[in-house]
Amino acid sequence: MMRRGEEREDITTLISMTNTADHSYGSMDTGISQVSSGAKNVFSDGITRIDFVLVWEESLAVLKDGASEKDKSSHATQDSHRKWREDFLSRLQAAGIDQEMREVLQAKKKISYVLLSAPWSVLCYYAEEISLRVPLQMVTTPNYNWSERMLEKTKIPNLMSQDVPSMPLDYYTCLFRTNKLERFLGSENKETFFKTTQRHQVLYEILARTPYGALKRGEVGIERLLSENAFSAAYPLHEGPFQMPEGEAVDPQSLSMRQILHQYWARWASWKNYQPLDHIREYYGEKIALYFAWLGFYTGWLLPAAVVGTLVFLFGIWLMVTDAPAREICESKDEFVMCPLCKICSYWNLSSICTTFKAGLLFDNGGTVFFSIFMALWAVTFLEYWKRTSAVLAHRWDCSEFQETEERPRPEFTATAPMTLRNPVTGAEEPYFPKRRRFNRTLTGGMVIMIMVSVVLMFVVAIILYRVILSIIIYKSHNVFLIFSAGRIASLTGSVLNLLVILMLSRVYIYLAQVLTRWEMHRTQTKYEDMFILKVFIFQFVNFYSSPVYIAFFKGRFVGYPGNYYNLLGIRNEDCGAGGCLIELAQELLVIMVGKQVINNIQEFIMPKLKSWWQKHKIHPKVRADNGKVKEGGQTQDAAPWETDYELLLCEGLFDEYLEMVLQFGFITIFVAACPLAPLFALINNWVEVRLDAQKFVCQYRRPVAERAQDIGIWLDILQVITYFAVISNAFLIAFTSDFLPRLYYRYNNDGNLQGYVNFTLGTSPSNFNANNTQCRYRGYRDRNGHFRPEYFHLLACRLAFVIIFEHVVFLIGRLIDFMVPDIPEDVEIKIKREHYMAKEALAENEALGKVVVLLEKENLSTELRHRAKPQTSTASPPRESNSPPPLLNPIPEDPDRSPL
Repeated sequence: MMRRGEEREDITTLISMTNTADHSYGSMDTGISQVSSGAKNVFSDGITRIDFVLVWEESLAVLKDGASEKDKSSHATQDSHRKWREDFLSRLQAAGIDQEMREVLQAKKKISYVLLSAPWSVLCYYAEEISLRVPLQMVTTPNYNWSERMLEKTKIPNLMSQDVPSMPLDYYTCLFRTNKLERFLGSENKETFFKTTQRHQVLYEILARTPYGALKRGEVGIERLLSENAFSAAYPLHEGPFQMPEGEAVDPQSLSMRQILHQYWARWASWKNYQPLDHIREYYGEKIALYFAWLGFYTGWLLPAAVVGTLVFLFGIWLMVTDAPAREICESKDEFVMCPLCKICSYWNLSSICTTFKAGLLFDNGGTVFFSIFMALWAVTFLEYWKRTSAVLAHRWDCSEFQETEERPRPEFTATAPMTLRNPVTGAEEPYFPKRRRFNRTLTGGMVIMIMVSVVLMFVVAIILYRVILSIIIYKSHNVFLIFSAGRIASLTGSVLNLLVILMLSRVYIYLAQVLTRWEMHRTQTKYEDMFILKVFIFQFVNFYSSPVYIAFFKGRFVGYPGNYYNLLGIRNEDCGAGGCLIELAQELLVIMVGKQVINNIQEFIMPKLKSWWQKHKIHPKVRADNGKVKEGGQTQDAAPWETDYELLLCEGLFDEYLEMVLQFGFITIFVAACPLAPLFALINNWVEVRLDAQKFVCQYRRPVAERAQDIGIWLDILQVITYFAVISNAFLIAFTSDFLPRLYYRYNNDGNLQGYVNFTLGTSPSNFNANNTQCRYRGYRDRNGHFRPEYFHLLACRLAFVIIFEHVVFLIGRLIDFMVPDIPEDVEIKIKREHYMAKEALAENEALGKVVVLLEKENLSTELRHRAKPQTSTASPPRESNSPPPLLNPIPEDPDRSPL
């Protein structure tokens, strides 16, 4: 039965938090600071810590008589935003958040900063609410990675190691419980018990759940206010500047965490050193630290792939000199007269492609088969060992059970879900959105995805037609140089045009995917991000890989033969260039992969600097400031940290970073048979990428709110799918696009000799091909009548057999690797069991456990749906003691029939 929930205290979570009254609880101090605190992240009293900052800008222009409709509308919007802000801040104050306002007046606008701080009682309440973990006992076991252990055992000097100061300590932890406070390490010091990132998480949880208007209209949370421009920014503060102190030498132990990250991580001089992952986790949270851990792990594993790929490429250079078919083509002169490549094209000699054919040997040789098998096994092994590394990091960073038991519903979902349902695992009442309605919305989103994929395929067809039409136009120009390179020019310009279309469609679709995923109402942040990532990746997969797939598997397959060519929309089907399809595929990969990497790196290097300059430019020179001294350029000599951080850029998350790397992973695995140098280009790019991303986070971004994560999420599943797809792709690429099997077949039937191979691969045109009865040659295993020769069917059987054997062998070896490499190391499993035991010993009380068992037997954990209780938005909050829980942000109301313990 459906029923309304009723507000009441649950003494299992809401207990007395402090014995002494906090007289500043919920207070708000508006005005000019009397104590200079610009150098510290504290209120004007010099003690209260700043946990979060809200910023908004207001125009000082006065609305005059006869003003335009645009000006009137702008002032009306400002009034609406002002009302929202007042309501929002008053609710934060009622929830127990300390506030202090600062104002900066400029010539045409006023910038207002509201400094927020969570008192001890609020921190304790929400620490339980959002399942924060706190320390029980210090762990003294040193942390090593696999390369450190290997180098230490082999007595090889470790050039990658560095001594980073202020190493964060490692602890056995468990979920916070206020009634067990004395059992946790450091509980006697309220100022330092919760880490800075945990304080940020608590504040963001409150900000994201606090309404400022009607819930039916979704007027909830700071994210909605930011999107409506009621606030300009909301961010936690960095820990001081990132620059090293000037002048005399500084003790490394005295550096702030931000300075340490800049000195030992973000500088280009640190390119060869290990990343200080524990420091990154301490400052930015587990999600960002896991990204950099994965990126560093992936980059390290690219090294052997790049070495092997370079050796295969060098083997191709050797073949350019010694290959018998290459010599035949270069020395054939007028022996092989080839048929025209289009209706208006002329006959040409096969010897004219001597250089192109030799260049194709760099990518199409026997070594690529070995390299394809190597990369398939490399990908499987890489993912298996990343799972182990991820499990080690998840345990070390207390995230092993985050998704299963600790992850709370998204704040936006909590505030807007229409119903509640008791969690069958935890017994807690949680917000609920009907699965049928979510399924219908997800189905609608899937239809939108299919439409967008169809749009991508339409652009692919358009680019194919562009290449054909451009070739015809070049041949009609009668320019000898252009005519000779017509196919190459059309292919290269088509690749560049395809890259521009890819980048344009990506921006449109990412925005569309955000709207659809938000509309689907997913419960947890992990599920929300997974569905968003899946939508975007499906689109980007088709967007980036459709053109290479066409060149690899379809181009030149349905051409016909002289006198019976196949047409599409009245235009002859596109054939491979004179040098074959594989060299065109290599060219396409290099343009898209390397071109995209260069564009992205230029954007990541230049765009943040331009955006940062523009952000500072918008903050005009101050006319009046709170005791700030103005100098030339409009900057104050003692700018407060919240003003300095406001000039930085908004951190837009890790999605673009992951997407770039996963698409790169696809290029170096799916089409590696066509471009052995792809891992080398990826390795060089990633070395640059690590430092660019580090510099952005340390120097150019506002500090993001720390987020917890157990692993890299659905990206791991996507990588595994790409690995399986890569095995099949490379099998077909070697079998049907490469010359490996035809050469092997001819060598087997010709006593191991390739003399005459070129003539074997060419067909002769029918006698009625033209009026002059001039015969010409073309690529294909056909006789003079256009029928397939027996060798064609022999090769087809060999190709199909190769595909089956190749994929079965690779998948079998991959399964063996998966079986032999456990996902979780044995020592980590022991540590997890040890931590569970310690947590049980620290928190168990027989009497409390007995009461809980009796209670659960009486309740039977009902799973009835209930309507959400309507919040009382118009009434003022009653006065309360400073150690009481926040009244407006209670947990989901429980069944009123339950009696308290």
